[in-house]
Amino acid sequence: MRLAGKNYTRREVERHVGGLGQAGGTRRVVLAEGRAKGVEAFQFETGDGLSFTVLPDRGLDIPFCSFKGLNLVYQAPGGIAHPAFHDPAGFEWLRVFFGGLLTTCGLTYFGDPGPDGGEALGLHGRYSSLPAVRVRDLSRWQGEEYLLEVAGTVEEASLFGEKLRLERSVASRIGARCLTVRDRVENFGRRPAPFTILYHVNAGFPLLCADSELECGSLNVEPYDPAAAALQEARRFSAPDPEFPGMGLDYLHTMAADPEGRAWAAVVNRGLQPQGGPAGLGLYLAFSADTLPFLNEWRMLAEGDYVVGVEPANTKVLNRSALRREGRLPMLQPGEAREMEVELGVLEGPEEIESFAARCRALRGGGK
Repeated sequence: MRLAGKNYTRREVERHVGGLGQAGGTRRVVLAEGRAKGVEAFQFETGDGLSFTVLPDRGLDIPFCSFKGLNLVYQAPGGIAHPAFHDPAGFEWLRVFFGGLLTTCGLTYFGDPGPDGGEALGLHGRYSSLPAVRVRDLSRWQGEEYLLEVAGTVEEASLFGEKLRLERSVASRIGARCLTVRDRVENFGRRPAPFTILYHVNAGFPLLCADSELECGSLNVEPYDPAAAALQEARRFSAPDPEFPGMGLDYLHTMAADPEGRAWAAVVNRGLQPQGGPAGLGLYLAFSADTLPFLNEWRMLAEGDYVVGVEPANTKVLNRSALRREGRLPMLQPGEAREMEVELGVLEGPEEIESFAARCRALRGGGK
């Protein structure tokens, strides 16, 4: 285990502490106020500056994340809400959207509201308001490292309809500056089912500002609409703008894969300095490019609503009927499963940021 700049064996750690919580760990709590009352949460502390929270009652999604006391993510005005407040109609999803490090969208539809056949679909699906079952804390020693891990199962199923089961693990370790979300989605029904998934990662102030940039190993960038096409640079951001258009602008990045089959992206702020650290901070993503070949970039740079979403996805983010028309709707056959992995972590200091940027340039073929 590496902690506070030094390497320790398990025995050395145990000689120095009364309880392992001195070094890091997980804590299971219940939120007690407002719309969040009764929501269970796991608070993770890695001991090396990274803190985050996992919500079993919201699909094991992650609302909060900070590094050395600096917030990394956008927090929506509605805050955390109990899943009972979810209304699937139209844009009502926005009333329970907490933003955060991860809000998962899907599993059978995402994108804008609208009809698909005889079904009226709301924004971004049901997943983020589905409670997990069989939730367990699997934290444990593994050799000289102490792993921090919470796992559970989320099912999106209906009589006569789709039957999808997602098995999720959220894991880190004491001394780490990253975490990994591992998902396995299976169609346990008897009919083919649509399967769309979007990992809605939301960078926010102070990480996000006019000096921030998107470093991304994308092969191609496609604007969703003429307003997005009018912007000359998809990788640079502005200060909060009271005239920023509508609900934001979106770009679809088709990602390149490294030799290990992973795609890479990060929101970096080269001037931001955590307490006691060097200047430069970034929030990075590495994800399985075979099952998540795209990154959706959502730019919402209005005053108050100031957020950039960097969102690995298995297809273009459109209403399900549009995906059908374009032949882009992923399907799972009965008994078929897909596995996704998303690593989220911190870049600290100019060396780490420039090394990451060079990796992305190489994946883009040496371009800017």
